[in-house]
This record gives sequence, C-alpha cells and structure tokens, in this order.
Amino acid sequence: MRNLIALICFITLTACSSNSNNDDNCQFLLDIPVNESINLNFPQFIQLQSPTNPVYIPNQGNGGIIITNVGSGFAAFDAADPNHAFSECSILTINGIIGECGCEDNNKFSLLDGTPTENGNLRCALRRYSVEQNGNTLLIFN
Repeated sequence: MRNLIALICFITLTACSSNSNNDDNCQFLLDIPVNESINLNFPQFIQLQSPTNPVYIPNQGNGGIIITNVGSGFAAFDAADPNHAFSECSILTINGIIGECGCEDNNKFSLLDGTPTENGNLRCALRRYSVEQNGNTLLIFN
C-alpha cells in the first residue's frame, strides 16, 4: 500500500512540474534567482490595485519582471522572450495586457497567463514566477 501511495505521489509531482518551458527549444533563459518584495501602496505599484494594469520591474530575472493583477490574484513573468537568445530587443514592452518583443519576430504574449497571442508557432510561454500576497505586500520568487 505504501508503495502505491508513493508511486501516485511521484507521478502527480512529476506531471505537475512539466510546463512549456521544459521543451528543448525553451532553454534560452538563465535560471536566475528571483526574490523581490513590493509594496502595493508605493506610487510605482499603485496601478496593480486594479486588474489588467501590468507593471515592469527592472533588474530582476533575465529581462526584468512584469506583474499583472489578473482579478483573482497576481501573475508575474520574466520580461524576456523565451523563444530566442536573450538580447536587448528580447525584453518585452507592455502594450495593455500584451507583452511585445522588440526583435524582428515581434512575438506577443498575454500578460494575464504568459501564453503567446499571435504567432501559433511559438513553443515557449513566458517564464512564470510565483507570487504570494501578504496584505499590501507581494513577494515574487522562483
């Protein structure tokens, strides 16, 4: 019985840990530790108190972090396009709830869930970070 429970736990954990960024083509971004705390009362983050108003935080992760209030909580993503090698142009710019890559491919991603929005051939979604809220403070980490 213990072996069966252990097997079920192992399968559940390994199945849940897979995501689109485990694809062999999604290896462009570095695994840089992120541990950022922000206060939603600070002026630069006040727009996060309303849904669908993303905020960019530089100097974290590969290309910075983009945080969005999705209505039921917060989503945070690395601001670098994971579909090609990191460069200056691969840092996303915010256009509403869309993150746009400045490189020739002009990839676009939803800042609500990190998925590609226009190019159906993209294999990699944005790298997601965990977000925990404690009162007016958000902790973003990987």
